[in-house]
Amino acid sequence: MPKIAANLTMMFNEFPFAERIAAAAQAGFKGVEYLFPYDYIKEDLAEWNEAAGVEQVLINCPAGDWANGDRGTACIPGRENEFRDGIGMAIEYAKALNCPRIHLVAGLAPAAGSERTAYEDTYRANIAYAGDELKKHGMIGLLETLNNRDVPGFLINNSSQVLAILEELARDNLKLQFDVYHVQIMEGDICRRFDTCLGQIGHVQIANPPLRHEPDNGELNYEYILKYIDDSGYDGWVACEYLPAGNTISGLKWGEAYGLAPNSDQ
Repeated sequence: MPKIAANLTMMFNEFPFAERIAAAAQAGFKGVEYLFPYDYIKEDLAEWNEAAGVEQVLINCPAGDWANGDRGTACIPGRENEFRDGIGMAIEYAKALNCPRIHLVAGLAPAAGSERTAYEDTYRANIAYAGDELKKHGMIGLLETLNNRDVPGFLINNSSQVLAILEELARDNLKLQFDVYHVQIMEGDICRRFDTCLGQIGHVQIANPPLRHEPDNGELNYEYILKYIDDSGYDGWVACEYLPAGNTISGLKWGEAYGLAPNSDQ
């Protein structure tokens, strides 16, 4: 059975953030993730996790001014120091949370031309640096593809790009973050893509296109996909990074087979 985690940036928004970890645990989740922990005191986050009995499975590194359009700084020439300082901060939070995985958010880049080449070179250099720093702490750096419908201009938007970068950089603690939602939009053929990428997958996320809702609300057959992932031998976390169509708890009916509780009395 796959290990199912909840993304608390998107889910359980019926609760203040400080209560979401406990709410997720009560609903049956054993792991949690969220985009950015940096607005909170790391010791408080660790205490909330311990009290709820959940594992922190992923955080993102700082990604610039997210509210004003930044989508990462790893690829942006001239912001190398900002990115590298952010890696240091992410490591400190990950250590406090006993979190082994950090998503290295790429950023936006020009579509083509010599300017794009500079962004790609900056990205590879920064990712190599991050991999080496994370290695010192036994941590994994994750590279995620984002679709160009939701995030126009994101540097990395297909899994083949990530596989090529991983091969070039040759760091065994750099892995692919395989988000089924983004891969479906950009590439399709999910199970075959999963097979192609399997040896480099360090984390899986799920949501159902076209509206990024629950696994049972959209175009994909997640009963089949989750069994396929489980049968593949992948033993990492599968995180629910979806936007509930309504109330988070009532939308968990799809998860009964995986130990989740759609009838929680929260």
